[in-house]
Amino acid sequence: MTTSPEIAADSQLADFVTGLTFRLDPFQAQACAALERGHGVLVCAPTGAGKTVVGEFAVHLALAAGQKCFYTTPIKALSNQKHNDLVRRYGADKIGLLTGDQAINGDAPVVVMTTEVLRNMLYAGSPALQGLSYVVMDEVHFLADRMRGAVWEEVILHLPEEVRLVSLSATVSNAEEFGGWIKTVRGDTTVVVDEHRPVPLWQHVLVGKRLFDLFDYESVGDRPGRAHLVDPELARHIANRREAERLTDWQPRRRGPSRSGGSGGPGGPGIYRPPSRPDVIATLDREGLLPAITFIFSRAGCDGAVKQCLRSSLKLTTPEDQARIAEVIDRRCADLADADLEVLDYYEFREGLLRGLAAHHAGMLPTFRHTVEELFTAGL
Repeated sequence: MTTSPEIAADSQLADFVTGLTFRLDPFQAQACAALERGHGVLVCAPTGAGKTVVGEFAVHLALAAGQKCFYTTPIKALSNQKHNDLVRRYGADKIGLLTGDQAINGDAPVVVMTTEVLRNMLYAGSPALQGLSYVVMDEVHFLADRMRGAVWEEVILHLPEEVRLVSLSATVSNAEEFGGWIKTVRGDTTVVVDEHRPVPLWQHVLVGKRLFDLFDYESVGDRPGRAHLVDPELARHIANRREAERLTDWQPRRRGPSRSGGSGGPGGPGIYRPPSRPDVIATLDREGLLPAITFIFSRAGCDGAVKQCLRSSLKLTTPEDQARIAEVIDRRCADLADADLEVLDYYEFREGLLRGLAAHHAGMLPTFRHTVEELFTAGL
């Protein structure tokens, strides 16, 4: 664990802290203090630990000095979210947004952007780089991504020498080695690592329509060093299903297709047929685990998953939710021509949103994607 440095009363950090509704954790205070001393920083901490506070302090330092700060994220949805967060704190006149399909107040002293946008600025020698003092690279562990990691590496290498780099990363096993490389290419950099996870990470397993804890958390409690054991109830349930599967193997099976269209012979569908997507979502809803994100590595697959859910009776919203959702849809989509709505599958898109379901991917019409992002941010 890190130790919290004393915060000088006349420091920018003291001024920044007065605007917070919580006390800084030691790792946050250490990283912010290093930043105010003129160091670059690499902060590695678990998801939910509050790394972005350090990035927001870089924004504060830039504004206090009359300079610029660029805040970069790997995807447009994160850029939009961070833009909204900073606008609430500093006002729309000081915060801009640049993504592949949005340009809002691009000459502002603080601009949120995707990392690709900053890379393109560097190669084009954009005049917007004049006066740039800080660059925040959120989710910098994307550097290890095979497809897009080169973008992060190019930005780190090509930023002007006077720009202080604030690198925020989930915990990585080679934080010191990673920090050493950044020191080599960027100069003085303080590495701050915190492994405490303030937001618990729970793992569950869905078997049929029953949801189990993966591990027996209660038997371990808060005692460190004890290995988690698989939840005995889950183990018994799987054993019972295996026994049932073994018994069915003794039953004669028809060969060839059955009347229902499935195979009745060996190799046909058995007891372990996975639950349908609507059943999974209904179970999460019943257990109070929504909102939720399902990752599907295909744009068509995302759209198909929504259609599958719409064919079921699944509905995740109340009449009050639906009224709020309809207001957002109408406001966001007001400029779409009536003749285009059918072509864009607007009415199916709207039905999904009113029932609490939506896809989100880069192939969507920007108006639709921004509508989804606003509703998801609102918990709808």
